[in-house]
Amino acid sequence: MKNENSSRRSFLTKTIAGVTGSVVASSIPVAALAGNQYSNAVLSDESHRFLTQPYLQAPTTNSMTIMWLTNQLCLNWVEYGETEQLGSKAQQSKKGMLNTHTRINCVSLQHLKPNTKYYYKVFSKQIIEFQPYKMTLGETISSELYHFSTLDPKAEEVNWLVMNDIHDRPNSFGDLLKINGDRPFDFVFLNGDMFDYQTNEKQIIDHLLTPCSAFSSTKPLLYVRGNHETRGQFSRDFLNYYYNYNNSEYYTFQWGPVFAIVLDTGEDKPDDHPVYAGSVSFDAYREEQAIWLEQQMKTKAYKNAKFRVVMMHIPHLHSDDWHGTTECKRLFGPLFEKYKIDLFVAGHTHKYGLYEPCEEHSYHFAIGGGPNTGNRTLTRINANTKTLKLEMLKDDGSLIGEFIRPTKR
Repeated sequence: MKNENSSRRSFLTKTIAGVTGSVVASSIPVAALAGNQYSNAVLSDESHRFLTQPYLQAPTTNSMTIMWLTNQLCLNWVEYGETEQLGSKAQQSKKGMLNTHTRINCVSLQHLKPNTKYYYKVFSKQIIEFQPYKMTLGETISSELYHFSTLDPKAEEVNWLVMNDIHDRPNSFGDLLKINGDRPFDFVFLNGDMFDYQTNEKQIIDHLLTPCSAFSSTKPLLYVRGNHETRGQFSRDFLNYYYNYNNSEYYTFQWGPVFAIVLDTGEDKPDDHPVYAGSVSFDAYREEQAIWLEQQMKTKAYKNAKFRVVMMHIPHLHSDDWHGTTECKRLFGPLFEKYKIDLFVAGHTHKYGLYEPCEEHSYHFAIGGGPNTGNRTLTRINANTKTLKLEMLKDDGSLIGEFIRPTKR
């Protein structure tokens, strides 16, 4: 085991600047505009443009979800196909109406072929005027041509990268990706605390979506909140900017020989802490997840998987004794032992560490570091039908340590 100490509190010395953008609702379930009155006419002095490149979410063997942001309300769609000529079209629709009331666009492509490469472009057509019996449309903008591949149900290998505790340091994404070099990966998992707290849409674009565009238009981006994503005036709106499996903050997915479980550990403070003024209920939320977790661990897919991996932000061991940590230990720890997970991956402590199985836990246990230069980490995980391997790399490219675990199934 190796670890390095770094204060979890000292880094919170800066403020996040930026003009609050118009706040809109999310993806597949279309909600009302947040804190913004819808205008019938666009501003003539603002050009129609994309605020982000498209980014991939929640991949399966026969579907892919694509998200992107525009600066104006639009009619939006995706054109896609197995060749660069595309040929198919998909739009976001609810109860027969195409979505026109959000700039956060989310289109799920369904009924795709497994293990198949698809090309795609996203399109947004400007809504100039929206009256009860008259809609005036304007310019259509389109993205570059991108591609993705659906999952192979017979895949015998999977590779992914894990980052955690970036804390509003957008340059860290590029710095850590460089460490991986040209080694292949199937997706990137962000294990919480990408921000200090949630301020506005501009912060999400500048500090997350734009730096992640180096990969996220062709490789899926998977996410779980950390405790810092539950803080700030925009924390509830932030949930609209990504789309997890089943549109949930906690979820499972199977990729090749790995059955992965993602848990949302919530805040590290008690619900009745005065900073929340009675506005949170994370204790009940973790209880809910514990019931769901055991149900997932009883499934045939979990039992038959070559490897079982849990990823969540707050580690229940090798951490502090704060409320969130002890609740995760009480609720989740016994289930990890009872149902025999193989690997646990967390962040939160800002102390990187690799812990072999011991009396406290029968599985390998990894905690990524961050957020300061010299303590940032990139975790790389590879699994095939025989072996699970984890490497943790420091931000200078040096190897902190590794696990190699043969399958027991």
